[in-house]
Parts: sequence; structure tokens; C-alpha cells
Amino acid sequence: MKHIYRLLLIIFLVSTVVPTFASEEKHEEHTSHETHEKKKFEPGSFIMDHIADAYDWHVFSYGDFHFKAHLPVIVYSQHSGFHIFMSSKFHHGHSSYNGFELAKEGEYRGKVVEMVNGQQVRPFDISMTKNVVAMLISMFILVWVFVSVAKAYTKRKGQAPKGMQSMLEPIIVFVVDEIAKPAIGEKKYKKFVPFLLTIFFFIWLNNLMGLMPFIPGGANVTGNITITMVLALFTFIITLVNGNKNYWKHIFNTPGVPWWLKYPVPLMPLVELMGMMTKPFVLMVRLFANITAGHIIVLSFISLIFIFGEMSSTLGLGSSVISVGFVIFMNVLELLVALIQAYVFTFLSALYFGMAVEEDH
Repeated sequence: MKHIYRLLLIIFLVSTVVPTFASEEKHEEHTSHETHEKKKFEPGSFIMDHIADAYDWHVFSYGDFHFKAHLPVIVYSQHSGFHIFMSSKFHHGHSSYNGFELAKEGEYRGKVVEMVNGQQVRPFDISMTKNVVAMLISMFILVWVFVSVAKAYTKRKGQAPKGMQSMLEPIIVFVVDEIAKPAIGEKKYKKFVPFLLTIFFFIWLNNLMGLMPFIPGGANVTGNITITMVLALFTFIITLVNGNKNYWKHIFNTPGVPWWLKYPVPLMPLVELMGMMTKPFVLMVRLFANITAGHIIVLSFISLIFIFGEMSSTLGLGSSVISVGFVIFMNVLELLVALIQAYVFTFLSALYFGMAVEEDH
């Protein structure tokens, strides 16, 4: 089984991630800069470029040597159908390919657009972006870890856990005993545990992958609102599907509320429906905002070095000591936030499930 996972991982990396040594690109940029004035450092663009998704993965740089993984661009145009090509087509002096280009400004900045009659049109985009690849890597890691632990439990029945078992077992027991059981109830918690464990470890791992400096490039998966939206929608759909008669009665015919608040104008049902709809929104925004805010704060401290450095090399050197200290402090704090946000998302999801399956007293 291990060989199968390794083979799948190798095939995936070879077929989707094509490394490009971009020293020539650096040379072209250097040549073009010589003909223009030195551009002023723009902290806003610097920060947004680092937290936004991208069609390539800049792994590392060393002087004039750059290692960048160009990813597949997969788009569907209403005018010319499906197109699959590597994002390297937009580099090495080429600004467009087959009528597609990367928007440099406007609402589609950084996204693939199609030029139709001089207008930028956004095609249906299912490209393998940096966040998608990072998410797939985290999924491979989670599958490998949990399959290995499950096999260990099968082989070592009745024995004390060791290795990866002993590391994960306290966390799993915590999610089950301190989140699922109290929030959902002793009788009905079991069918929700697989989902709760999945989102807890998925969010925690991706939070860490976005923070750890030795992860190449650092993808901002949980700081992408589309990903947090999908996770929140999963919780919302599971809540609606498992909602019992008592749950819907509290929404449309809330017990203990005066009749004139429910009929003829359904004031309370409208309030309850709004509350039901805002729950996934809260889940989505809470995770997205906390992770994105942490990245922005760290990048802002780094930006201060370049801002002061443009004024004076002495100021840049002096501010770097303070900025680096704050960056280290924020990264340590973000390690705690990464765990807390995974816990909060899982706990709130369990609370919503518990409200959906609670029996009438």
C-alpha cells in the first residue's frame, strides 16, 4: 500500500508540477529594469502577491538563480472551448498565449483572462494553482498518516500505542471526548466524528503548512476565502440534512414566543432563518480573517525593512532588528492560532450538529 501512495505522489508531481529554472527570466527583468527608473517598493502589492493564489509556485531564489514550479492552466472559453497549457507560457517575454493572459490590474488582477473585442473576460477556470497543489499535498499527507495509524491499530490490538499512534491518539480522544460528545450528545455523536476529525486535522495541517518557513513558498490555503467557504458549506449541508423535527420547529414555530411575533407577520421565523444562514458565513469569515490577518501582520513587519531601507541604509538595518524580532514573535503566536482556529471551527460545527439532532425536552 505504501508503494501505491508513493507511486501516485510521484506521478502527480511529475505530471502537474514542471520546474523551470528562471535565471533567464531574471536576466530579462534585469535588462528591462535598466531602461527604466528604479521602481519604488510597494508594500500593498508585496503583501497581496504573497497571500494571494498563483499559477506558479516560487520555491526559492539564490542570487540570479530562481527555482519556480509552473503549474497547469486549465480554462474553458465560451468562444474556443477547453485549453490546457503550462503557466510558463506567460513568462520568458510572452504576455499572452492563445488569446489568454494574466491580468496585471483591475478586478481580475493575477487571474487568467481572455481578451474578447478588447475586453477582459474571465473564462471558467479550474487550473492547478498553488493553493490547489498545496491542498492535494496536505490530503496525501493526511491519508498516509491515518492509513498508517489504522494499520498499526489492526496489527497491535490490545497493545499500548507507540510512534505515530501515541502522537495522534490524545488529539483524537480530545476531539471525541471534549468536542463531539459534549456538543452533540452521547447517543448521536459517533456518525459526526469522521467529519469533525477530518476538518480538524485538515485545517490544522494547512494552517501549519502556511506558516512553517521550511515549506517551499508557503501556500495560503486556509487564508483563501473560497476554501473556507467550501468547508463552511459542508458543515451547513450536514446540519440541514440531519435536522430533526424539533430543529425545524424551533425555526418556523419557536416554542414560548408570543403568537403575534410569528403570525400573521413571520417575524421570528425570519430571524431564525437569518440566524441559520449566518452560521456558515461566520465559520467562513472567522477562519479566513484570522489566518489572513496573521500573514498580513508578518509581511507588514518585513515590508518595514524595505520602506526604511529606501530612506536610509542605516534606518533599514536598524529597523530590520526590530522587524525580525516581531516576525519571530508573530510566527510563534500564529502556531498557537493555527491550532485554536482548527479547534474553533470543529467545535462550532459540532455545536450546530448538536442543535440539529437535539430532541424536544
